[in-house]
Amino acid sequence: MTDKLNISRRDFFNGIALSVVAGSSLSPLELLAQDKGNKVYPPGLTGLRGSHPGSFEVAHAVAWGGTKFPRPASQTDDTYDLVVVGGGISGLSAAHLYRQRVGPDARILVLDNHDDFGGHAKRNEFDVDGQKLICYGGSQSIDTPGSYSAVASQLLKDVAIDTQKFYGYYDRDFYRERKLGSGVYFSKEKYAADSVQPSISQFFGGGDRDEIAKIVNTYPMSDESRQSFVRLLSEQKDYLPDMNREQKIAFMKSISYTDFIKRYAGATDEVVVFLRDIQLGFWGFGFDALSAKEGHRQGMPGTFHMELDEVAAESSAKDEPYIFHFPDGNAGVARSIVRKLLPEAVPGTSMEDLVLARVDYGHLDDESSNTRIRLNSTAVNVQHTADEKSVDVTYVRGGKTYRVRGKHAVLACYNNIIPHICPEVPATQRAAIAEVTKVPLVYISIAVRNWKAFANLGYQRFYIPQPSLMYSFSMDFPVSMGGYQFTQSSDQPTVIHGTYLPTVPGLTEREQHVQGRRKLYEITWDEFERDIVRQMSGALEGGGFEADRDIAGITVNRWPHGYAYMYNDLYDPPEWTLSHGPHIQGAAQIGRISIANSDASANAYVNGAIDAADRAVQEQLKS
Repeated sequence: MTDKLNISRRDFFNGIALSVVAGSSLSPLELLAQDKGNKVYPPGLTGLRGSHPGSFEVAHAVAWGGTKFPRPASQTDDTYDLVVVGGGISGLSAAHLYRQRVGPDARILVLDNHDDFGGHAKRNEFDVDGQKLICYGGSQSIDTPGSYSAVASQLLKDVAIDTQKFYGYYDRDFYRERKLGSGVYFSKEKYAADSVQPSISQFFGGGDRDEIAKIVNTYPMSDESRQSFVRLLSEQKDYLPDMNREQKIAFMKSISYTDFIKRYAGATDEVVVFLRDIQLGFWGFGFDALSAKEGHRQGMPGTFHMELDEVAAESSAKDEPYIFHFPDGNAGVARSIVRKLLPEAVPGTSMEDLVLARVDYGHLDDESSNTRIRLNSTAVNVQHTADEKSVDVTYVRGGKTYRVRGKHAVLACYNNIIPHICPEVPATQRAAIAEVTKVPLVYISIAVRNWKAFANLGYQRFYIPQPSLMYSFSMDFPVSMGGYQFTQSSDQPTVIHGTYLPTVPGLTEREQHVQGRRKLYEITWDEFERDIVRQMSGALEGGGFEADRDIAGITVNRWPHGYAYMYNDLYDPPEWTLSHGPHIQGAAQIGRISIANSDASANAYVNGAIDAADRAVQEQLKS
């Protein structure tokens, strides 16, 4: 079994051929900055992406090293009505909403430190044997759009997104019709031998004891653990019989789910570890740092017969299916907004023709346009002019420092960097921002020449308990639209989606994020590649999979600052909610500077990003 792939590809430094770099007197980063002639197409780049090399070094120098980049004595760039720092969905939404309310003559500049726009809403593309494959490298889907605010709903309509159409584009019967279910891969590194078995998750709500035992008894666990697991899944028991409903809820918010099932349901350590990470991708960390009440909300075993009477009420707001997904995830949303802002950069007019549209990156920063998007540009200082009638933004691009002026500024960047680049943030606001931290994660796109091994084994998704890196991988969302056809036959190429969350079980949520982020920066491309090959080979070898033959390309989308922090009832005060919490004070307006990002909404979803942009723009229009 190989752990290195013989994929035919050029060596790239963030999209620039190393052979070019070697023959130049400029550094790779300086060459990267001169991207006007390179014709680099970011979605097609493979290797380490997401927060890619070249996108974070300047910010780290400011935040970690205290570096002070020279602020040009005189203005070196134009004056705009609005300067937006951050080209993610929130920043792009702020630009759109400002122009919509002020008028098309408004001059707007969007700065972003990455080589692509969209923030975490990232598009990945592959060309496999002449066939284009499109997938997502970050923000995944438009979740429950029926619950969006009026502004967020209208913005989607304004950029030609009709979420109802996804009911026709998303094939909800695709995997059922092909009899492809969910499996569990037990690796030999953790369980003595490689083994693939059916998932037990369909019985989390209970079921026939014999059917449950039939699956659980195939798991490489001790007899005691198997019996414990079967009991947990099959018995209809209230584990807190002496408490009333209110007491149960309060108690279940005070104890982790893993502690709850171990101490009150008799689950063994093997069962606890198996269940700890099974929904890791939802919050970005395991049930060791989530409450038993959250376990109940997510439908975990051992919580169904507690007479809490909350399941129906809590699910009513989320009764829409999880189908609102472009082939490139929420990069489709970002591209839709950019097309509205700069139609010459993104051809087409509909959500359908957007799918295969190729962005002309050379038109993002046209001098003739009132709205401009400038990539590879990291803001290092944002502060008011002496007369407080404008805001000067100093940014670094290609090793050079520039200063642009805006009548207004919106900081739609990573929230925790704001106190480092904006010296006017008050101490109390700095403290509020520091209360939370981003959730690190990695989304992995793996192009394969066929998916015969999945079909042969009868699985479309694999959960990997106790992983070294990748904790799950699966076939992509079955969406066909705009001339793009999701794979229909197992002998066709497709994209496999893998997920890695750098958790540190046993620590608090915040501690896990901080240590996980450090670990993520230290993991090399070779380590990712070895793990991807090892896990997929171990799980799929029985279906005829050969990594060197079947894997055509890999893109590792690394997001050390990933999900926005959402309040956790195991650790955070109960009064911290979407309408009351440190994010409110952290997002407070500072004169002609407003803050807009999903952190500022304590909401790691598209609507949180849009709503924050709406608030920021409203603040500035009143200034």
